[in-house]
Amino acid sequence: MKLEDVQRAIVARQIAQSITGIAYDSRAVRTGNVFVALRGVHADGVRFVQQAAERGAVAVVAEQPIADLDVPVLQVGDARLALAELAADFYGHPSERLRVVGVTGTNGKTTTAHLIASIFDAAGMTSGIIGTVAHRIVGQVRESLHTTPEAPDVQALLREMVDRGCVACAMEASSHALALRRVDAMTFSAGVFTNLTRDHLDFHETMEGYFLAKRRLFEMLPAGAPALINADDPRAAAVVAASSKPVTYAINRPADITPGPLSFSIEGLDFDIRTPRGALRARSKLVGRPNVYNILAAAGTGVALGLPFDAIERGVQSLQAVPGRFEVVSNPSDSITVVVDYAHTDDALRNLLETARPLARGRLITLFGAGGERDRTKRPLMGAVASRLSDVLVITSDNPRHEDPVRIIEEIQRGITPDTRRGDALLFAIPDRRTAIAKAIEVARPGDMVLLAGKGHEKYQIVGDEHVPLDDVAIARDLLGRRQTNSGVM
Repeated sequence: MKLEDVQRAIVARQIAQSITGIAYDSRAVRTGNVFVALRGVHADGVRFVQQAAERGAVAVVAEQPIADLDVPVLQVGDARLALAELAADFYGHPSERLRVVGVTGTNGKTTTAHLIASIFDAAGMTSGIIGTVAHRIVGQVRESLHTTPEAPDVQALLREMVDRGCVACAMEASSHALALRRVDAMTFSAGVFTNLTRDHLDFHETMEGYFLAKRRLFEMLPAGAPALINADDPRAAAVVAASSKPVTYAINRPADITPGPLSFSIEGLDFDIRTPRGALRARSKLVGRPNVYNILAAAGTGVALGLPFDAIERGVQSLQAVPGRFEVVSNPSDSITVVVDYAHTDDALRNLLETARPLARGRLITLFGAGGERDRTKRPLMGAVASRLSDVLVITSDNPRHEDPVRIIEEIQRGITPDTRRGDALLFAIPDRRTAIAKAIEVARPGDMVLLAGKGHEKYQIVGDEHVPLDDVAIARDLLGRRQTNSGVM
């Protein structure tokens, strides 16, 4: 759908106002907006068209006819597609003036996007980021409520990037966003597929549905736009088949982009990367095998887009850390190591624990929970993997939302059986997350590593409908300070 279609309808009704924006929330409608009535999980936007008109909407776009409304109504087959096309039109198709790299997959999106942006910046290409941790435009960081916002918000961010001198953007493309067409009508210069593991089945229902949503990114790429694909993932062949210019990367299988010999330490990574254009060196403060994949994906993107090798190397090296992604919050003077990580699926938890195990001088203490009103089937799987790989388990709340935290913990514990439990591993079940973090640090001995998993960069906890302030990093640092002064961790 084009804005001119809406404009013609407005002119036909002799309405003088010009279009001032595209809205999908009737409460946010301003005079001159076009209101697109979306069908949501909990509500249908058609119910709010009268409110939108009263607030100044000059036209309504909907999937069904609407009678007795004082503004023009344009009926479309897919309101979400119309929203994306109208938003791109309104903001002047900013993605056509940027090199936008879309990054999708279950794990690794945030770190890979930050690495790609760092590489762009090292190449002298001012870049922005749209993602889970935050949206960044020329050094200005804004809170992110969704990994990928709704189409008008995405297009507004891209437009601002263009207006403020950006020439590139690294963008996380979530499965929800791809399924709900939030990034339709965009022009991507490249796409990245990190991996596919169990997540979001409360929304997609099946792993096949989840995968098909991810694959849409590669079906959307223009002809000749490179698709960076993790060849170690079982779904790689299907992504390759959907791509016009696949470029593979892998650790375990033959691929276009592969690493040299790997060694791991708490200080970071240092390895060679073999590419079709030759070899380059990756030196990074990022830790662990999962970050090897992220670096390969980002470096491979730079190679596929023809960026200079020295810029790729400097970009990888200059990214010191990503908030909430294996973020070491303790100091060298602390007797224990405390790490905060966003891992909130069984596969992400396994990756975190397998990364941490060889780095821990003592025991591995793992604190985690599971989100309420989300895929319940992963809860016992998370319990099983954490039990198998940890010496001490502290099970607590994540974002319980409207669920009983105790019930969530019980469902996690169903995966902890004699077959999955590591030796005589200790187990604590503490619903209050602050108290649970205190317990994890209290029981830690010198040399132990404490992993606080699930919340990562988030500085709140969703309880009911409220966002209650809670910051794992700040809590851990406070408790570590008390531990050092021997004043107790409570």
